[in-house]
Amino acid sequence: MDLLAKIGKQCVITTELGPVKGAMFAEALDKAATYAGLDGINIHDCPMGNLRINSIVMAGLIQSRLNIQAIPHFTCRDRSLLGTQADLLGAHALGIRALLVTTGDPPKHGPYASKPVYDYNTFELIRLIKKMNQGLDANDKEFGGRTDFLVACTAMPTARDLDRELERMHKKIEAGADFFQTQVVYDVEKALGFAQAARKLGKPIFMGIMPLKSVKMARYMQEKVEGIDVPDEVIESMEKHGQSGVEIACRIIHEIRPHVDGIHIMALGDVSGTNQIVEFIRS
Repeated sequence: MDLLAKIGKQCVITTELGPVKGAMFAEALDKAATYAGLDGINIHDCPMGNLRINSIVMAGLIQSRLNIQAIPHFTCRDRSLLGTQADLLGAHALGIRALLVTTGDPPKHGPYASKPVYDYNTFELIRLIKKMNQGLDANDKEFGGRTDFLVACTAMPTARDLDRELERMHKKIEAGADFFQTQVVYDVEKALGFAQAARKLGKPIFMGIMPLKSVKMARYMQEKVEGIDVPDEVIESMEKHGQSGVEIACRIIHEIRPHVDGIHIMALGDVSGTNQIVEFIRS
């Protein structure tokens, strides 16, 4: 059963490709080929305004070369309304059938004097994709044929205002969102509270998991990264009891897995760690 057929029916496991260095896509493909047991791979769209290979093209390469379904991120940041529609037609032609829609990090975070476009917001982009699935362009004119996309959106389980986050998710669903991939969680209690509340929205949820590489990383995320809560007990498990980030990730997954539809692993390119987590989930 492929990724799209499994969503909402079986446990789905996805991960992220990680940065592709310039034009060195072949190296990224070789690395991606060493993942085991995945249902899908996400491809970033120039995160933090940094130069990366086009997410749609890379997704097409992964699907054609590795036979793994890809979920390219598709931002509102860089494309005009015309360019967006052209890219969506291109993605469909390449066999892409799922897109993760995001606003996109502002270019000011990156190294280039690039101006953002933002012809539309996330909700408008979702509606546009769903319209093109009906064979209609932004002006409600038939363009010949139709696309066939599922739309993924992001969610933040540890948002300070959970009711507001759930309301945003509801609005995304009204616009046409089909499933959600969340930001990373370390606080099991908050993750379960979110999962219980989000379940009422009726769409599949893939919970985000990122194995911590070190105590230093854990403290940085606890203190500096907005929207990510790293409980003291997690840091203590690493610092005093020598548990690895992968072991902690597996422990969290054990608690939350029965309450979500899938796990989205963000291991910062760590193939070995990702494969260990996948093996744990599959077992």
